[in-house]
Amino acid sequence: MTTAMGAALRRIQLGNALSAFGNGFTVPYLYVYVAKVRDLGASTAGVVLAMLAVSALVVLPLTGRAIDRRGPLPVAVVGTVSAAVGALGLGLSVSEAQVIASAVALGAGIAVIQPALATMIVWCSTTVTRSRAFATQFFLNNLGLGIGGLVGGLLVDETNASSFVRLFAIEAAMFLVLGAAVATVRLPRAPKVEDAVPTGERPQGAWRALLSDRRMVWLCVLGFVLFFACYGQFESGLAAYATEVTRIAPATLGIALAANTAAIVVAQFVVLKLVERRRRSRVMAVVGLIWTVAWIAAGLSGLVHGAQVVATTLLISTYALFGIGESLLSPTVSPLVADLAPASLIGQYNSAFALVKQLALAVGPAVGALMVGHGMSVAYVGMLVLCALGITALSLRLGRMLTPAQDNPHRVAAAPARPAADPAAEAETAVAVA
Repeated sequence: MTTAMGAALRRIQLGNALSAFGNGFTVPYLYVYVAKVRDLGASTAGVVLAMLAVSALVVLPLTGRAIDRRGPLPVAVVGTVSAAVGALGLGLSVSEAQVIASAVALGAGIAVIQPALATMIVWCSTTVTRSRAFATQFFLNNLGLGIGGLVGGLLVDETNASSFVRLFAIEAAMFLVLGAAVATVRLPRAPKVEDAVPTGERPQGAWRALLSDRRMVWLCVLGFVLFFACYGQFESGLAAYATEVTRIAPATLGIALAANTAAIVVAQFVVLKLVERRRRSRVMAVVGLIWTVAWIAAGLSGLVHGAQVVATTLLISTYALFGIGESLLSPTVSPLVADLAPASLIGQYNSAFALVKQLALAVGPAVGALMVGHGMSVAYVGMLVLCALGITALSLRLGRMLTPAQDNPHRVAAAPARPAADPAAEAETAVAVA
């Protein structure tokens, strides 16, 4: 069983890494492609980017139900086909309607893939091995995106639309590779989810059951603050702050993003050894403290005018510190979602948490860009320092709600079992005492 689980997990991880590699080809260039290469304007490019998020928000509430009723494998395959059609459609589109429709297909497909893959990883891991499985997925995702972005940068040519068609075609092919990889996986029945393989009707009131789970609701609140304070600021608020307040060149911003990826790639497995045997709530609380320092560094970078080297170093440090925090979260948050879920609702819990993430990624950029764009940079940094401190407070509060097995499964698994009592020996002891 362990060998079968390992083989299935490796296939899932490989397909996921390749799809991230393909996604990296196009993510940095989507705005430029729509606005300039296809000459559809900045407004259409903004609508395309918005449609990626909106389509995800539409399909995610339905995805968990589909996963729990049909299983994650067919849902993942449907998602990869939708994403592949959307990616190839973007490459071939020449009108506003075509690029928007393609963006909807791509966004919906990616949104469906994420909770389906998360559920497959849960089925192919145990409570003890789950942290390492999700950390590996996060590592390969970032490595694939980073390498894809670098290779895509070598192939892209803003004066030649066919170079972008090539990039989107590669992305579509990689999504199909992921679909083929997961379609051939034989899902084992892992101990945690041995009752989760759908064999009959799913219990009614799944959303009601989830919302009545106080620990999951608290984790969703924590997750929203986590994603709002980090991922939701990368491409909008923090980027705007870096260029308009810290006044770094756009090329330097690329170096800062590379520092974030490098910190994740270098730190992930070093960090994993340090945290996988510690309480998850405490690890998340530490992330809040690290990101507090990161936002303070970002704030200081906008105050040291005249010392551009110092300002640039502070800002790059901000991105690197975010990467370290992300590497701490990958083996803690997703496994905790799985361990909180009842066996029949694992897909629902994963989809709900993905929906929370998507909401934060929709709200975060809007708030960040609005505040920095209106000259509220001090209030912007202050708000995010408070959010980071809030992560620590929310994590510690969540820790008091969790059982020992949910907060630290490694320690519980390693605890020696108490030997069964010997009735005869107890009787002899009682006689001797008497």
